[in-house]
Amino acid sequence: MKMKAAVMTEIGKPLTITEVELAEPGANEVLVKIEATGVCHSDYNALFDETTPIPTILGHEGAGIVVDVGPNVKTVKPGDRVALSWVPFCGTCEFCQTGKVNLCESAFGPMFSGTLLDGTTRLSMNGHKVYHNSLLSTFAEYTVVPEMSCVKLPDEMPFAQASLIGCGVATGYGAAVRAAEVTVGSTVAVFGIGGVGVNAIQGARIAGASKIIACDLKEQNLEIAKKFGATHTVNVGEVNASEALKELTGGFGVHYAIDCTGNTNAATSAWQGTRKGGTTVVIGAFNPKKELALPAGGFHRVGKILKGSFYGDVHPFRDFPIIAQLYLDGKLELDELVLSRIRLQEINQAFDSFHDHSCVNVGRTIIEFGRNSQ
Repeated sequence: MKMKAAVMTEIGKPLTITEVELAEPGANEVLVKIEATGVCHSDYNALFDETTPIPTILGHEGAGIVVDVGPNVKTVKPGDRVALSWVPFCGTCEFCQTGKVNLCESAFGPMFSGTLLDGTTRLSMNGHKVYHNSLLSTFAEYTVVPEMSCVKLPDEMPFAQASLIGCGVATGYGAAVRAAEVTVGSTVAVFGIGGVGVNAIQGARIAGASKIIACDLKEQNLEIAKKFGATHTVNVGEVNASEALKELTGGFGVHYAIDCTGNTNAATSAWQGTRKGGTTVVIGAFNPKKELALPAGGFHRVGKILKGSFYGDVHPFRDFPIIAQLYLDGKLELDELVLSRIRLQEINQAFDSFHDHSCVNVGRTIIEFGRNSQ
């Protein structure tokens, strides 16, 4: 089938809105009509990443309607409303069998090579191969994805908000609820108040934390954090963050610290601001050339846990519907994360906004494909 898509044809150059061909779904694959997709900073990073195969269709935060399914698909059917997960899993490896599907390795080879799970693509343009992004490629009117990327949601769930669930919302919520396992009455610090950080705050609030401390450099972000459940804020550019956390917790430090920054200095501050027996979760991706430095003296005596978490330790088929229902019940804020709604043709303006550090970054610009005919 022919469809409109935003195609990356050169590293660092504006995306080209053009017509591409999409083949029908194969075994264990699903054809989805994309209704809404978020424009994430990770897409912007991919645009400037020399390892991104070209040409490719970016986009990894999407929601839509199932149009068709290939052989063997059992979890969704045509007409289902779905959110898409950019980390499909095999269901049979040791990690999947123990419930840690976020650690399954099956997706990463295809993800880096720009294919689907079988090593081939369903996309082409002028007879030439076009690559997939994160096995989803949501910057297009339709997409073919693995069945394990399609999570059915309630029919009442609006598409714009649903599109956010598959990346930043699930990662932040999961960091607090699944990775840290925040408990009722506990104290939590969240470093880095962006699209992931505010959802870690929401996860901590939903889990029943009594004190939630937002830590960031931008006062604007700290003010926004309060709307999502932060009870206190710390400007890490003005004070020593770990000392501030201790002052707010009777000198002990927080029970849980969640670092969403990808900055090793912030992770060190989070660790130092966590009390004895507490847990520090690192959700941000570090520069691989950096090293994380922690004080070695008395390390064994403090009994603290330092934990890395990929995708917030979520299980999409368990957690996406929970997150959607929390939103529908008025317990999770997603409307506020929709910063603006645009047409596919306006995608390059959305990418340009990432250059402007004064822009609000707590949320997403959403492409709504129903606007393309307006």
